[in-house]
Amino acid sequence: MSKVIVHIDLNAFFARCEEIKDPSLENKPVAIGHDGRGGIVSTCSYAARKYGVSSAMPMFKAKQLCPKLIIIPGDYHFYSSMSHKFFNFIRRYTKLVEPASVDECFADFTEVIKKEKDAVSFFRKLQDDLFKETGLKCSIGVSTTRFLAKMASDYQKPMGLTIIHKRDIDKILFPLKVESMFGVGKKTAPRLKSIGIKTIGDLYNKLEKEDDDIKNILGKSYYTLKEWLEGKGSDEIELEKWDPKSIGNSETLPYDTDNAVEIKKHFMSLAKEVSERAKREDKLGHTIQIVVKDHTFKSFNKSITFSNPTNEWQAIYDHACNLYDKYFTKIVLRLVGITLQNLIDYQDIAVQMSLFDYTKHEEESKTKLLINELNRSLKKPLLKRASEVKKNGNR
Repeated sequence: MSKVIVHIDLNAFFARCEEIKDPSLENKPVAIGHDGRGGIVSTCSYAARKYGVSSAMPMFKAKQLCPKLIIIPGDYHFYSSMSHKFFNFIRRYTKLVEPASVDECFADFTEVIKKEKDAVSFFRKLQDDLFKETGLKCSIGVSTTRFLAKMASDYQKPMGLTIIHKRDIDKILFPLKVESMFGVGKKTAPRLKSIGIKTIGDLYNKLEKEDDDIKNILGKSYYTLKEWLEGKGSDEIELEKWDPKSIGNSETLPYDTDNAVEIKKHFMSLAKEVSERAKREDKLGHTIQIVVKDHTFKSFNKSITFSNPTNEWQAIYDHACNLYDKYFTKIVLRLVGITLQNLIDYQDIAVQMSLFDYTKHEEESKTKLLINELNRSLKKPLLKRASEVKKNGNR
């Protein structure tokens, strides 16, 4: 029996969150992002999209298209809290939930739907209940594979519900523009169009004929895309595993980017979060791993292991940046994460170090704790260790 795989996508999520905070923004052209030089549209409301405004567009161009555009810097703390509400809501129905980003997920509803007489009514009610409880609007795609579920959720927006059976792939998907196909990137679509491929149906016909031009353009993706369009894609939901030997945090970026400066700002924030958690739990780690996901949410990771364990954010950040610089600068990213692995308890550090190193480490830690306590009482970071003054070149 085929699985029931569902893709749920929150509609204009950031903009909708702003409408929830300020109902006067409803049905108005809203863009989330920074105004001024270098400003980029993170996302925008459907009212703004009617003017041609879109994600990743330079803000100056968006204002040219829509002079009355309302620009909001964004309240990412609020967006995060609303995202948690969304995922908690979906997990009431099934525990088999895989977050794909801050505002979308895949979920396995196979066992849930077995108990329902009318799948359409069930998913409409889910959609309506989410809106009533949280104010969030979503589009739902239902099918037998991840690819088809994702394409189904994109088919009708906002508040769409589309079910794609394998027998309906040619009827529903083939007439769509080739650039709308999940897995066909922004750079690939123009190349396909240059050889006369305008629709997904055109693409499949070429795939079926094993056209050499298509093979050259798609490379390794050739067979994957063909299988997807034949309904043979993956139906597996990847669940995040709890790992007691690691402490990690990840962050979905508001838009795709390969800007190293911007990406490293996120790594710094994550390094501080991981460091704080490790210190709260009296843990140190021998390994730093970074994980990144590209614009298709394909995951990559690299790690480095060292002899002296750490939980200091600066060390975690430095290792993360080195790994990024070495392996991932050429990839357009949508998610970044840092994990501190191979953890040991703070009191066990003596086993891992020589007596001299441990005594020195313990004394330095006590000194640092005392200095931190004094600085807190003074309400100013006036005191430092002599080694830090020397290191920074201060007098």
